[in-house]
Amino acid sequence: MPGDGPLSGLVVADFSRIVAGPYCTMLLGDLGAEVIKVESPAGDDTRSFLPPVRDGESTYYLAVNRNKRSIALDFADQDDLAVARGLAHRADVLVHNFKPGSIERFGLGYEQVAVANPGLVYCAISGFGTRGGAALPGYDFLIQAVSGMMAMTGETDGPPLRTGVSAVDVMTGLHAAVAVLAALHHRDGTGHGQLVEIDLLSSALSSMINQSSAYVAGGVVPRRMGNEHPSLFPYGPLPTADRELIVVAGNDRQFAKLCDVLGRSDLVADPRFTTVGLRNDHREVLRPELETALATRGADEWAELLTRAGLPCGPINDVRGGVETAARLGLEPVVDVEGVPMVRNPVTYSLTPPRYRHRPPALDNAGESIRAWLTSEQAVKEPSDA
Repeated sequence: MPGDGPLSGLVVADFSRIVAGPYCTMLLGDLGAEVIKVESPAGDDTRSFLPPVRDGESTYYLAVNRNKRSIALDFADQDDLAVARGLAHRADVLVHNFKPGSIERFGLGYEQVAVANPGLVYCAISGFGTRGGAALPGYDFLIQAVSGMMAMTGETDGPPLRTGVSAVDVMTGLHAAVAVLAALHHRDGTGHGQLVEIDLLSSALSSMINQSSAYVAGGVVPRRMGNEHPSLFPYGPLPTADRELIVVAGNDRQFAKLCDVLGRSDLVADPRFTTVGLRNDHREVLRPELETALATRGADEWAELLTRAGLPCGPINDVRGGVETAARLGLEPVVDVEGVPMVRNPVTYSLTPPRYRHRPPALDNAGESIRAWLTSEQAVKEPSDA
């Protein structure tokens, strides 16, 4: 319906599961698209990722599946497979993360579906692409290892570590959403849909930005540095009288302000610290000078003084602290979606804000209405509420 978001009226057939695809389609759903989540009779894998839970449901599943309707289809059943094909033929967007070459045996490959639906934007997500890595299964942890991300995460003298979240899955979902929107814009101008492919490994390499560029453009293989930044200092945690505080001086102006607040303006004139590059080269000399000054007050007091001076700084929170900080700053990080507290879509729009219309669906919650819609003569209408 008009007013339900900029993507209102678009039908997204979501044949994906776990994180990357579902995160992409949830973002599209937040913007008004009608997202139909196609699940096996066993449901999305993340429904069983327990604990934690809320009212018996996996919070992992809840995190990436709002604004969707669910239909359970068994592709081994010819009637259910016909429903899946009918949905693919009616959809504006189809997203899946089947292993390359496997979805074609169900008649749901791009070339097969595009015959009946040439305007379809078809987004295929894989772990390692459709060439030499086509047969390889892709999981976030595995990609973090293979891409080099783990090799540069952790303490200098410690083992490689994964990030605390499924970072590659999320970044792939974001790349996929951008790609889908670009393909839809192209369709608006030409009438033609297209195949959009994205793999986790390529997404990881792209998302490592300066670190992957260090090797590709500079021939430097990044190493683990703990919380240190390879190009900036100070840029990370420094001890105070009671606990560590994140202190950032990303340019010469900020460094001068930091030294002024710390009562160490003499450091600005020291020829070893006059530029970003020099401070980086002499970080082990500069570090104890800063630590001695910071040891005179606690983290909260320093945070207040540094913030007042316009410098970036902050405590190392747990997730509760992060959510509470966002709330205190008026960012309204949590929304209620039909009784389920969820982290809101991070984007704000002056005219077309995200809408939170549906809580993450129970398995097959809209199966009957979706089947009825697919068999109706009014193909332009969206499925009715379950």
